[in-house]
Amino acid sequence: MKRNFALLAAALGLFAAAVLAAPPSGYHIIKKVPVPGAGGWDYVTVDEAARRVYISHATQVEVMNADTFELVGTIPNTPGVHGIAIASEFGRGFITAGKSDSVIIFDMKTLKSLGEVKVGKKPDAILYDPATKHVYAMNGDSDNTTVINAADGKVVGTIDLGGGPEFAVADGKGSIYLNLEEKAETVHIDSNAMKVLHHWPLAPGKTATALAFDPQTRRLFAGCRGGQLMVVLDADSGKVVTTAAIGDHVDAGAFDPVTKLVFMSTGAGTITVFHQDSADKYTLLENLATNPGSKTMALDPKTHNLFVPANLGGQFTILVFGQ
Repeated sequence: MKRNFALLAAALGLFAAAVLAAPPSGYHIIKKVPVPGAGGWDYVTVDEAARRVYISHATQVEVMNADTFELVGTIPNTPGVHGIAIASEFGRGFITAGKSDSVIIFDMKTLKSLGEVKVGKKPDAILYDPATKHVYAMNGDSDNTTVINAADGKVVGTIDLGGGPEFAVADGKGSIYLNLEEKAETVHIDSNAMKVLHHWPLAPGKTATALAFDPQTRRLFAGCRGGQLMVVLDADSGKVVTTAAIGDHVDAGAFDPVTKLVFMSTGAGTITVFHQDSADKYTLLENLATNPGSKTMALDPKTHNLFVPANLGGQFTILVFGQ
């Protein structure tokens, strides 16, 4: 009896040690994928339906299988690439080429270029709005956004934003939200009318970059470099409902509606992970270690994996984090 009790106690002790050693979010590196070629990176986009990951890489876009992590193609001639938007219903993708002040349109099946659209100066983030079937290119040096019809690639309008835009999200119901970096504001756009409705201050946050959205609670998660804060906004009123500390030099955010986790990736080499306890309450789980300079990421809603670009000893690599 004593021997059985001792064995049970030892087993429970090992289990407790394993639980304490496990990351609070459960996330850890499950794969490192080396990517050929030199140069930096910016945004990463996951096409959940087609099971592809689009990775910006200096002058081209690398395409990866989201399940096998194999590189399956390259979209060349995208100088100064920043972001990739997917319009699946039209079989088209859109890439911001910051050095040519243009958006490159490509065929999602063949990855071949379908043309180029001139936009404003230094287009950066890009977004497809399913409510209007329009693509929004955020022109960082023009303080505006160019609106493109996804079906034919024609420019249908330009919206003045009053500052340099960073990341943007759509609610799918006719609202678009984007951050103005230097003004530390979130802008609310009526995508049907193509006009700005509100400018919402993010104080105490400053230098706003990352942005994510929870459609169920109608909460926006703005990552601010100044103050190293995540600022949570009500997407209907613009009210700041809470703030939370994050790592330095944030550049991308994501929200997982299934696990209720919020992610903020930073150039300091961490992803700050929160659990959404309620619409206005967020518990810090951990600062997940990535790699210095790994400021961007993308979430795969199907597998819940995170794709994080990194420079590992001079080798461009995608770190895949899973649970």
